[in-house]
Amino acid sequence: MVTAGHSVDSARWQTGLDELLGRVAGRFGRVELRRRARAFVRGLLADLPRKNCWTIAEHAGDANPDGMQHLLARAVWDHDAVRDDVRGYVVEHLGDPEAVLVVDETGDLKKGTSTVGVQRQYTGTAGRIENAQVAVYLVYTAAAGHAVIDRDLYLPRSWIDDPARCQAVGVPDQVGFATKPALAQAMVCRALDADALLKRVPARAWQQVSCGKGAKGHRLYDWAFIRLDHDGSAPDDQAGQRWLLIRRNQRTGQLAFYRCWTPRPTPLATLVKVAGVRWTVEELPDRQGPGRPGPAPGPPLALLVPLGHAGDARPRLPGRGGRD
Repeated sequence: MVTAGHSVDSARWQTGLDELLGRVAGRFGRVELRRRARAFVRGLLADLPRKNCWTIAEHAGDANPDGMQHLLARAVWDHDAVRDDVRGYVVEHLGDPEAVLVVDETGDLKKGTSTVGVQRQYTGTAGRIENAQVAVYLVYTAAAGHAVIDRDLYLPRSWIDDPARCQAVGVPDQVGFATKPALAQAMVCRALDADALLKRVPARAWQQVSCGKGAKGHRLYDWAFIRLDHDGSAPDDQAGQRWLLIRRNQRTGQLAFYRCWTPRPTPLATLVKVAGVRWTVEELPDRQGPGRPGPAPGPPLALLVPLGHAGDARPRLPGRGGRD
């Protein structure tokens, strides 16, 4: 029997999940991929005895794990943008000036040699040297809860020194060797830089601007933008200006971010107008995007894990052994 209190908590949790999944929806170019990601997250949150592509697919009603495996291994979606969306969501809901960034590595035991980054190495998951894939995670920890906000896959030198092996599994040519502390440092810097950008926005910089008409009239938000190329210079092949456009909900204070490029100085109202029509692409469920390079290495699974609940994500990879 579910008590009234539990019903309220469940409803609030479901609302938060829907909000976060809605926020990242635009990072998945096709409707079916977006739905697959949603089903995958719900599978991760389900009370399954074991979580892998087979069990999650069965939970979603799929006849086989092909769709879930495609989502994690071959589908093109913006991993880093999802990461940034998750980080923004976590900071909005758990934001605390005394929050701590916690770094740790987690291993995923593997069989065989084809999984990206796999080799015999020490992993705390087993407490010994095993054949495993190891990733480094960054967790935002505050009094209200904690959640994963960044991740990166550790690629041993045995992989980096074998270009053919890297190419066979889609590791971009520009990826070089980085120690686990170096990966951790880069993630911490990314998180601190993201928070520091907001502090650079003075109160007077916010402007109320309509981003277009909706069913109930003009969609009014507070907007501000920050120049990202601080000194105004850029390489010759990257001429123009880079901006971070920030939208703030006047009622809830929720923030949304848009990374912008313009060939010449552009007023805030113009950037807002462009951002305001982005939703139209969502009405094209059957559109086919142009071919793009494959995703950067690193388990996409880790990006989907923290979408479930800001206070319940843990820095670990669900098992993907067995029939996966």
